[in-house]
Amino acid sequence: MKKLRLGFNVDHVATVRNARGGAHPDPVDAARRALAAGADGITAHLREDRRHIRDADMRRLKDEVPAPLNFEMAATAEMAAIALDIRPHACCLVPEKRTEVTTEGGLDVIGHAAALKPFAAKLRDAGIRVSLFVDPDPAQLDAAVAVGAPVVELHTGAYAHAEGTPAFAAELERLRVAAAHAARVGLECHAGHGLTFANVGAVAALPELVELNIGHFLVGAAIFDGLDATIGRMRAAMDAARR
Repeated sequence: MKKLRLGFNVDHVATVRNARGGAHPDPVDAARRALAAGADGITAHLREDRRHIRDADMRRLKDEVPAPLNFEMAATAEMAAIALDIRPHACCLVPEKRTEVTTEGGLDVIGHAAALKPFAAKLRDAGIRVSLFVDPDPAQLDAAVAVGAPVVELHTGAYAHAEGTPAFAAELERLRVAAAHAARVGLECHAGHGLTFANVGAVAALPELVELNIGHFLVGAAIFDGLDATIGRMRAAMDAARR
């Protein structure tokens, strides 16, 4: 199978920085080191409340890091203006609630299709690849096609949370069915959320997947083992699953 890309999400490097203020640790430096250790691209979520990544981080990631930048964002006028100014490689549209600790589920593309279609077109016309973060539901994938998004990212949170329970196999099957459906309807398929060394293999083995985006776990593991070793271990686990 084709090599599976690893997108490293730098959000929680910024979380640690912001806990104390100042400039360290620097998410841009973390991005460079992750790429040197085997990551293929960088993901960052500019939240409306700026709880981790800041506007200046996004600009520096685009200007200073020689790799594709995946700009995660809510589908708002404010975020569209920032994305159109920065011009990242891709924008992944995600649902966002101020009260959530992390993204709790996929975007309801069906329910918001009327607003998402022109929003996606505006980004696409600027040369930005549009991705939608969705639950592994074939109906949502069909809606993604209808709104003109060429890429989807399957939310793997339910799968990750079910680890060690009877629901784990069923959640993996949901991902398998969704990835196969995405390929049938012409979508490039990515996945991410809650992936770890322990659970990444079964997801990485799904042949239709092109990219995994992983952040919080890798930043946490790097506290103990270092970022280079952590990225290298995840890269090796993904490659082994593909073999």
